[in-house]
Amino acid sequence: MFDKLDALEQRFLELTEMMGDSVIASNPTKFTEIAKERARIEATVATYREYRQTVSEIEGARHILEDEVDDELRSMAKEEIRGLEKLRDDLYQQLLVHLLPQDPLDDKNVILEIRAGTGGDEASLFAADLFRMYCRYAESLKWKVEVLSHHEGTVGGFKEVIALVSGERVYSQLKQESGVHRVQRVPVTESQGRIHTSACTVAVLPEAEDVDIDIQEKDLRIDIYRSSGAGGQHVNTTDSAIRITHIPTGLIVTCQDERSQHKNKAKAMKILRSRLLELEIERAANERSAERKTMVGTGDRSERIRTYNYPQNRVTDHRVDLTLHKLEMIMEGDGLGEIVQALMAHRQAESMKENFGLGA
Repeated sequence: MFDKLDALEQRFLELTEMMGDSVIASNPTKFTEIAKERARIEATVATYREYRQTVSEIEGARHILEDEVDDELRSMAKEEIRGLEKLRDDLYQQLLVHLLPQDPLDDKNVILEIRAGTGGDEASLFAADLFRMYCRYAESLKWKVEVLSHHEGTVGGFKEVIALVSGERVYSQLKQESGVHRVQRVPVTESQGRIHTSACTVAVLPEAEDVDIDIQEKDLRIDIYRSSGAGGQHVNTTDSAIRITHIPTGLIVTCQDERSQHKNKAKAMKILRSRLLELEIERAANERSAERKTMVGTGDRSERIRTYNYPQNRVTDHRVDLTLHKLEMIMEGDGLGEIVQALMAHRQAESMKENFGLGA
């Protein structure tokens, strides 16, 4: 462990020196690449330096304790050592966290897909509520949300909505949102005041780039058709809607939100690319069954992960047995961060056990 930390510190010094090189500074692409690598390890190096400094201070305090005869000063030295030892242990735990294997996808943007499930119109309305929750949460973190495709329900809401969420480390926070979200409440159409249970499926896919997934034109069947549904006076007047079928996998993506056929195709390809990347991730995960122990739940979309109970003002995440009685705050996006952080902490603790045989 400490050999690895020494190597990281040496690399940090090398990168710092490289950033001061005039030749590298004049090459924006190279400079940015070096700056990003340096930024990734900076916190680890800073923690390691503080750890070494603390260990040195403990040794110094122990020498004073050995030589000191005054009882009051010895008591002060013992108290100082206790505080420094606690700090040392805390820093050691932080170093273990820094050295955990990092998900290479954590820095990616995501394709967020929300689909109404069981519950009919009420499920469509809940899908819209979930989408608004994620939009508000994204806004609080200064992330950008761009709707790629949507299909409205018969009484409002969404049968399906797909959006690109972009910003800093979006996938690292939202990847655990994949699964079935269940709602228990009295629908607006319910005259008897009975509580109904509905559900929506949420899928969080890392945004795939050209370097991630290579799609061959021969593997695609592209159909062009006339848009339908709500959309204004121009709908049904031009053949701009796109349906792309990926022949090897059978995946189908449609997009009709834009009036431009070119824009619809670009959005559909973005969604298709991310779905293909997800398939590749799932295949790799199945091959590494031991690593699945570090995941929160299975990530399977059929798994019920969270229940939103309106009459009891309660949200329960079933993977970590977390229950919060502030449903309205969570649906406004403000309280979602508490759930996200609990899931990230749980995943980190599982990874600590897997890699070091320790609790977080």
